[in-house]
Amino acid sequence: MNTIRIPALRAALAAAGFLTAGAAFAQADLILKNGKIATMAKEGEFVQAIAVKDGKVLATGSNAKVLKLKRANTQVIDAHGRTVIPGLNDSHLHVIREGLNYNMELRWDGVTSLKRALEMLKEQAARTPDGQWVKVVGGWNEWQFEEKRLPTLEEINAAVPDKPVFILYLYGLGFLNKKGIDTLGYDRNTRYKDGEVELDANGQPTGKLIAKPNALILYSTLAKTNKLGHDDQVNSTLQFYRELNRLGVTSAIDAGGGFQNYPDDYGVSLELAKQGKLTVRTAYYLFAQKAGKELEDFQRWLTMTHPKQNDHMLYPNGFSAEGAGENLVASAADFENFLEPRPDLPASMEHDLEPVVSLLVKNRWPFRLHATYGESIARDLDVIEKVDAQTPLNGLRFIIDHGETVTDADLARIRKLGGGIAVQDRMHFQGESYWKRYGEQTRQMPPIRKMLAQGIPVGLGTDGTRVSSYNPWPSVYWAVTGKTAGGLQIWQDGDRLSRFEALKLITTGSAWMSGEEKVKGTLKRGQYADFVVLPQDYFGMDAEGIKRLDSVLTVVNGKVVYGAGDYAPLAPKALPVSPAWSPVAAYGGYQKR
Repeated sequence: MNTIRIPALRAALAAAGFLTAGAAFAQADLILKNGKIATMAKEGEFVQAIAVKDGKVLATGSNAKVLKLKRANTQVIDAHGRTVIPGLNDSHLHVIREGLNYNMELRWDGVTSLKRALEMLKEQAARTPDGQWVKVVGGWNEWQFEEKRLPTLEEINAAVPDKPVFILYLYGLGFLNKKGIDTLGYDRNTRYKDGEVELDANGQPTGKLIAKPNALILYSTLAKTNKLGHDDQVNSTLQFYRELNRLGVTSAIDAGGGFQNYPDDYGVSLELAKQGKLTVRTAYYLFAQKAGKELEDFQRWLTMTHPKQNDHMLYPNGFSAEGAGENLVASAADFENFLEPRPDLPASMEHDLEPVVSLLVKNRWPFRLHATYGESIARDLDVIEKVDAQTPLNGLRFIIDHGETVTDADLARIRKLGGGIAVQDRMHFQGESYWKRYGEQTRQMPPIRKMLAQGIPVGLGTDGTRVSSYNPWPSVYWAVTGKTAGGLQIWQDGDRLSRFEALKLITTGSAWMSGEEKVKGTLKRGQYADFVVLPQDYFGMDAEGIKRLDSVLTVVNGKVVYGAGDYAPLAPKALPVSPAWSPVAAYGGYQKR
């Protein structure tokens, strides 16, 4: 009798297509079967089953083939024919900051009527202890409401007369009730360099705060409200990450943010990462906080930070380098407040930006720049090209964030320099405001089709949580339909992305932004085992339902981190919310009502 050696048998099985060579005879930790699994390796490629080993994809294929990897201890989950996709990856999310604040915020994200939003405000005030604020901090606009309007100050005061209230509307407006005005001590003499405290006929604050043009007045006011203590911040961060898992998010790239200081405000996330408790893979960029002192910040951070992989769950941008941005210098920021005219960047911008970019390039730090308007992007690129001529980027990645009105000529410059563009659904939330100011648009904003045609890496995200919502599905919906939250069709037919294209941008497209496109974004052997089981078929359902999708099962690093319905027993139990009066305890996060 001829003896077939094990290596020869393994190779024969692999050659016959039964298993990949490395997967033969391996012990699968988890197998998901009976699915419509979109590998996203190429359009239209679906498999029935996926096997996971040590947090990575071991094999994919038919049920019969993949189940050959089952052993006594293998966890087998039945998808019951549901669609399965790679975990979503938000290319631009303020995840660390929101983790610290989530349990303090009443989220109007997804609420469908102003009447209900005001009821929630009143109900939450009744639960909130004296001395605490009631806060609604972004993620909504008036066009999502049946009434198609903002709340009035009279309505806010009637809903909550006895607790301080702060409501943030995009980057443009803030609302304080009378108790909030008194608590802060705002009066006729309160001044902000870039904003206005509206006064009534008697010279007293009305409660409306107006950003002109940037959001400093709004963020400064918000910073004066209550914060959670350390233990509650830990709970808040875990609650927010679980909320992201519920929506199918398994990775995010944190873009820093105003009043988010390094290292202090990163401590909770780093603590949880070291404990293995984070359930969203998080890469982060460092955001300079002090105008005129940005170069000093980055010089100091160069000596402080090093790649922290923590099983790739939390680390400075990518595998091999830290990241800087989205604020490199204050003078280069052009906030997308479409309630106000486009701001002109100051003449000092190039002088401020060049030494920072030069420092980053010399030290091989990836960087990103907040830039909404083409006029700003052109000047940013002048600086980057000047630095590149002296110290070549030579493959160093940089990102233009937002880019709504970037020009064709500057797309070519970005491509030549090797940059990428992170786009978000801000026009989904602000399209009506843009049209009101600038008139009907026939050009796609941002011009994603032209970016892709030029071969520029593009990552899709949200810019949650203070402007857009953190929910990625409205962003995917916007990419597929070109519609605003109010239903306004702002894209031409040819601009809309296919469902495959949109999903690719928020999986592998976003992975490029953190240098991880070789390890995440598709479901093929060796990639991270991050995937999501959907309650409906994303590829075949009515497009209007896309914005209301979530997950019934989310797997990160080969482990179930979230489950709903029949899958709930497979997931870790949700922690009780703290403090007990938190809006999250009463309402959760993103609403569907």
